[in-house]
Amino acid sequence: MSKIDSTARVEDGATIGDDTTIGPYCIIGRDVVIGANCKLIGHVHITGHTTIGSGCTIYPFASLGTPPQSLGYKGEPTKLTIGNDCTIRESVTMNIGTASGRGVTRLGDRAFIMTGSHIGHDCIVGNDVIFANTATLAGHCEVGDHTFIGGVTALQQFVRIGQQVMIGGLSGVRDDVIPYALARGAPARLEGLNIVGMRRRKFTRERLAVIRAFVDDLFYRPGLFADRLQSVQHRGEEDPAIAEMLAFIGGGKRPLCMALGNDADA
Repeated sequence: MSKIDSTARVEDGATIGDDTTIGPYCIIGRDVVIGANCKLIGHVHITGHTTIGSGCTIYPFASLGTPPQSLGYKGEPTKLTIGNDCTIRESVTMNIGTASGRGVTRLGDRAFIMTGSHIGHDCIVGNDVIFANTATLAGHCEVGDHTFIGGVTALQQFVRIGQQVMIGGLSGVRDDVIPYALARGAPARLEGLNIVGMRRRKFTRERLAVIRAFVDDLFYRPGLFADRLQSVQHRGEEDPAIAEMLAFIGGGKRPLCMALGNDADA
């Protein structure tokens, strides 16, 4: 049975899961669905067509499911979905999608979203991500699983971030970042591989050597990037991570985050 504080306001039509606690002064809209075993500490605002999975903890002054910050939005019933076992800290904001975009903003399972972070309309964010304080996603961004985005870092709209990426703090990301990369700066530049994260994900020393050699050949050798990319296409067979990087590059429509002094037209 859910527990709702007497000062909270839950509109008729909202669905509150078993054993979920709605703390003082929370406001829950009529189209909201909150799963079981969630905890809204207090002063949480959830509106729009928002669905939240089970086991989530949401801290004061978070505002979820508000209209997209888009001049083209005309009140369409677009959505925000949040997965299971997420921690959403103070003053986090997440907007619903747009009819002209995906129609949904999505956050995966087990996310840890720190104070003041923002996930804009039509973003797709994977599982097991960490956003440090005031990490900001503009609309239509994609963020892969097991990615860490540093504090006071902003992603430009439509940017893609591959899985297991680490973006350093105080960065401005305007280009796509390949999976397993380490990037930082304003604008963000490629600084190699997220070795610490890969080791935590049980990458062996041998695998790391193979992947590092591939990244060196693709991003750190002289000549045109297009020529280097063509020359390494066959190396996707060497390791699944390399195949994933090549697929990510092949599926992109935006520039890639490159190493300093070695841009795509070098």
